[in-house]
Amino acid sequence: MPSVVEVIAESIQKAGTPFLTGIPGEESLELMEAARQRGMRFILNKHEPAAAMMAATWGELTGSPGVCVSTRAPGAANMVLGVAHAWMDRCPLIAITDQLANARYATGLRQRLNQLSLYAPITKWNSSINAQTVRHQMRRAIRIATDGTPGPVQFDLPADERTKDAGVYAADLSVIDNDVPVAPERSSMQSPLQMIKRARQPILLVGMGVFWSNASAELVALAERLGAPVLTTPKTKGAIPEDHPLSAGCFFGGLMERKVISEADLIITVGLDTVELQPISWSYSAPVLALSGVRDLDGPIPAAAEVVGNLKGILRGLSEWSSEGLDWGERAARTFRQEVAAAVNLPSKGLGPERLMSVARSVLPRDTIATCDVGASRLFSVPNWAAYAPRQYLASNAIASMGYSVPAAMAARLAHPNQPVVAFTGDGSFMLASGELHTSVRENIPIIVVVLDNGGLGVMSLKQDLKGIARTGTMIGGIDWEHLARAFGADCITVDTEHALGDALGVAMKSNRTTLIAARMDSSRYVDQYKAMRGIPTTAH
Repeated sequence: MPSVVEVIAESIQKAGTPFLTGIPGEESLELMEAARQRGMRFILNKHEPAAAMMAATWGELTGSPGVCVSTRAPGAANMVLGVAHAWMDRCPLIAITDQLANARYATGLRQRLNQLSLYAPITKWNSSINAQTVRHQMRRAIRIATDGTPGPVQFDLPADERTKDAGVYAADLSVIDNDVPVAPERSSMQSPLQMIKRARQPILLVGMGVFWSNASAELVALAERLGAPVLTTPKTKGAIPEDHPLSAGCFFGGLMERKVISEADLIITVGLDTVELQPISWSYSAPVLALSGVRDLDGPIPAAAEVVGNLKGILRGLSEWSSEGLDWGERAARTFRQEVAAAVNLPSKGLGPERLMSVARSVLPRDTIATCDVGASRLFSVPNWAAYAPRQYLASNAIASMGYSVPAAMAARLAHPNQPVVAFTGDGSFMLASGELHTSVRENIPIIVVVLDNGGLGVMSLKQDLKGIARTGTMIGGIDWEHLARAFGADCITVDTEHALGDALGVAMKSNRTTLIAARMDSSRYVDQYKAMRGIPTTAH
């Protein structure tokens, strides 16, 4: 009879995930051994949030839930940030936290923490592992993490349960594994077809649900049928190749895109999850047609009609049954792209962030996966890093956490070992996950890390400038990047020009070693660039 930890390891492997991440405690050791005996890896991270973000990114990329583990109490508390990222960015994840034996939990105080209550608000489901029900619990966890809107689940693993014999299923549940997608019939789509028929200038606003339904090809087909410009959220860059003439770029729910969306006479949202948007009021008067695989229960977007079902089938049906649109889409997309470029690409004295992204995009192969931290690196990568396929651009969007890009890049390299992976991060964000550079080297997961070194927290500093207050508490500076990288066994190249950056990226690509590229940034135009992107009047410098 297999033990509890053997059942857990077997379930994880059968779900398609060949490794666990984390920092173990005593209760995790038998689970790690059970995984090792099945040929699975355990990746020792340096901080629990990074472990959870790495596992969550694996889930986001592959659809198989990533798995992270922590020790009880302090480790479980640390890991909350990474699980919250998975919760808000809709990543399938299983978080396993060590726990005291049941008798000790009932009577002791030291390291006694109600971890189920801690994680309940940021998980789709959580439970304490029980030997008699562990098979059912694992099956349920995998289904819940991956079904509908993906997300994390969490288990406590009590010390007195882990090596017990696992119970058996009460019934054979294998027959319910086969999902049969049901495509809509034309008769059920008359209302959306009429809305589309009346529209002369429709626009498509695209969110994460397109990826959950693997419906990117159907999205492009509908856009081409309607001749409609496509704006994606940052999480959905690449749903339409960003060199497609109908690809307008990204929208944030802010001011920059207001003009092009206001020109539309029909707004079609496709798989849009409002967690992806800024929390501001909806300001558009055009009717909204919402297409989704999952009903939106929380969104502030006032849809005139909502179609919920198999999103691939819905998009395919609308592409087939809609009449061909007019030619406004390519013109609208081109104009918006030009407006964004004019706002962002301001001349600077040295290496500006917009040029860094453009140079990196021109040097690195088309299939490169980019991960990006919040701050200036994200602000300038969204308009300047083109993604040509789904999930080629990864970011912590909804919770917008620092310290994301390096662990996410390692997950991307594990999921796609034959594709180049680059992590863009600021100096502040990198310092939150700098230890993961050692993880990359130690675990032989080579990535390229580009640090935008502007001497501090770039966006917070520019907001201090906007408010007219002194730059206090936001400056870093003084980091010897080459010594830091060398201490972890990584290569390092420091650059301050476009030409040097291009050469450094080429060297890093050829070496296939973890390489840190420290880019000394000219941030003199940050304020003007930020104002332009947010629609705030600028003054010439």
